[in-house]
Amino acid sequence: MRALLLLLGCLAFSSAHALNGETLYTNQCSVCHGTDGAGGVGVPLALRAFQQQASDDYIRHTIRYGRPGRVMPAFNRLSDAEISAIIQYIRSLAPGVKPPVWQTTPVKGNPQHGARLFNDHCVACHGKNAQGGTGTGLMFSRPKVLPITAPALNNPGFLHAATDQMIKTIITQGRENTPMPSATSLALKPAEINDIVSYLRSLQKPLPKDTIDEEPAVLVYESPYSYEQTIENVKRAAVGMNFRLIREQPLDYGLAPKNQQSKHKHIVYFCNFKFLYDALSIDPRVGMFLPCRVTVVEDHGTVKVMSINPKRLSHIFNNNQLDKACKEMEDVYTSILEEATL
Repeated sequence: MRALLLLLGCLAFSSAHALNGETLYTNQCSVCHGTDGAGGVGVPLALRAFQQQASDDYIRHTIRYGRPGRVMPAFNRLSDAEISAIIQYIRSLAPGVKPPVWQTTPVKGNPQHGARLFNDHCVACHGKNAQGGTGTGLMFSRPKVLPITAPALNNPGFLHAATDQMIKTIITQGRENTPMPSATSLALKPAEINDIVSYLRSLQKPLPKDTIDEEPAVLVYESPYSYEQTIENVKRAAVGMNFRLIREQPLDYGLAPKNQQSKHKHIVYFCNFKFLYDALSIDPRVGMFLPCRVTVVEDHGTVKVMSINPKRLSHIFNNNQLDKACKEMEDVYTSILEEATL
C-alpha cells in the first residue's frame, strides 16, 4: 500500500510539473517571445494591448497550428492541457486584463474595395497581398526602424485563429506601443474597416499539410574514386562553383586526440561570402549551418560523399523567404557531389 501511495504521489508530482505553464512557456516559447513575454523574434505577449485583443481560442489555435512559412512553428505535439497551461501563464504576464471572447459572425464588406484600402494604408508594413514584413524579427534581418516584423495577415494559420471581429477590433483600435495605428489615425470609416476585413478573409486558404518528411535530411552519393582522390574532387568542385575553401579536417577534429582522429571521415568547409550574407539577411538562423560543408566517409572500402539537404532545412526553419535560397543551395550541393563522384 505504501508503495502504491508513493507511486501515486510521484505521478501526481510529475503531472503537476508537466503542466506547469511557466516551465512549458520557458521551454517552448521564451526563445522567441522572451522570458518575460517582452518579445523578440515573436510578438510581445505581455503587451496589454495584445492581451486585450487576443482571445484564449486565438492563442490556442496559434500554438497548435503556428504560422506556416512564417517562423512560428506548429506545436502539434503538445497536449490540450499543456497548451491551456501555457495560455494561463501568458495571461499572468498582464495581470488584470480580461481575455476577450469574440463572436464568430462574419463581417460583411466589399473585398475589392478593401484591397484598394489595404494597398493605401497597410501594405507598407504588412506587405503586398498581406504577405507580411520581411525577416525573422532578429535585428539583422528586419528594418531597424521596426521593433518587430509585421505579421503576415494572409497566413492560413493567422486567418484560422483570428475571427473577423478580432481583426476588425485590431484595425479599429490599433495596437498601443507598436507601429500598428488605429483606424481613427488613418481616417478609416466603419464601412471601410469592414471592407479591409473582408479582403483579408478572402485570402484565407486551408492549412497546409506538413511535408517535411518528403525531403531527405542528407544528400548522399557513392564515389568510384579512392578516399583521398574523392576529397580532392570535392575541393576542386567547390572552387569550380565559385566557392572559397575555408578549411578541411577529420570529422572528429576536436572530439578525439590528434593521434586517434579518424582517417576515414573527412569534412571540407567552403563558402561564398555573398551567398552567406544574403542568406543571413533573410534568416540569421542559417548561420548554424554555414559555412557550407561536405563530408567524405570511407566504410569497408566504399567511399561516400554527403551533405545536409538545404530543402529539408527550409521546412525546419519554417520561413518561406528562405525557400529560394535553400533551393539554390541544394542545387550547389548536388552539383558538387555529382562532379566529385563522376
